[in-house]
Amino acid sequence: MTDTGIEAAKRKAAIRAVEEHFSPDFSYVGIGSGTTIIYVVEAIKERSTNPNILFVPTGYQSRQVVTHAGLTPIAFDSLPEGKMLDVAFDGADEVDEDLNCIKGGGACLFQEKLVAERAKKFVCVADYRKDQPRLLTNWPTIPIEVAPISINTVLRSLRLLGSPNPHVRTGLLAKAGPLKTDQDFFIIDAPFPVLLTAKDTASGLGAGDGTGGKWEVERLSKEINQITGVLEVGLFCGLDGVQAEALREQGLGKASVLGGQKPVAVYFGMQDGSVKVRTAKGGIK
Repeated sequence: MTDTGIEAAKRKAAIRAVEEHFSPDFSYVGIGSGTTIIYVVEAIKERSTNPNILFVPTGYQSRQVVTHAGLTPIAFDSLPEGKMLDVAFDGADEVDEDLNCIKGGGACLFQEKLVAERAKKFVCVADYRKDQPRLLTNWPTIPIEVAPISINTVLRSLRLLGSPNPHVRTGLLAKAGPLKTDQDFFIIDAPFPVLLTAKDTASGLGAGDGTGGKWEVERLSKEINQITGVLEVGLFCGLDGVQAEALREQGLGKASVLGGQKPVAVYFGMQDGSVKVRTAKGGIK
C-alpha cells in the first residue's frame, strides 16, 4: 500500500472514531501524538460547535496541531483537581487482541500515559499495520523513558529481564547524541520476545514471569517500572477507563487510580478503505 493509501486509511479511522466518541458538549479532550492525530484534530474541528472545549495535548507536537486548528490547548497540570477528560484520542505503535498497546515510538509516552489515565475513556486510532495478535509481533521494541544518569543501570537491568540488546535511542543526527523527551529524559528501546496476553497465561501457554523468555504484558510492564531510573514504560495495559470507573464506584479502586491505560476501542484504517473497530468487550466490527 502506498504512503498515500496509508494516510487515507488513517484519516478514515480518525473520522469514524471522532464521529462515535466526540461530542460538542464535552469540556476537556485529550489529544495524543503522531501522524494519525492530525486527522483526529481535523475531524474534531469539523464537528465541534463549542469554542469552550479545552484540549490537553501530550507534547509539543500535538499542542501545535491543536493550536493550528484554532482550538484551545491547556497544559495537563492546569486541569482542575479531580476533573476527568471526557475522552482522549491517541495512536499506537502496535495493538494486540486484548487492546494492550505499545506506544512511545514518537518519544511522548510519559505524557501520553498521564493523559490516558486521566480520561474517562481512551480511544485509539491507527492503520492496519498496527493490528497484531500479540505485542512485539511486528513492532521490534518496547520504548522506556529513563533519567539520563540511570542509563547504564537500566540497560543492565533490562538485560537481566531478558532483553537481548536494549539500546538508547539517538536523535535524527547521531552526532547530536541521544534523543531527548519533553521531560529531558532519554528513551531506551528494549526488544523482547513476543509478549503473552493474560488469556495466554490463563490457558497455560506460559507463566508470563520471564521463564523461558516469555513475559505477559502487564507483568513485564510492572517489572520494568520497578527499575530505579525508569520514568515510564511504553506498554499501555491493565484497566481501561470504563473498568477503572466501575471499580471506583464499587469502592474497590485505589485512590490514586484515575483511569485506565488501555483503550476502550481501537479504530484501524484498512487497506480496502474500510475501518475495523476492536472493542474492549472483545467485539470486532
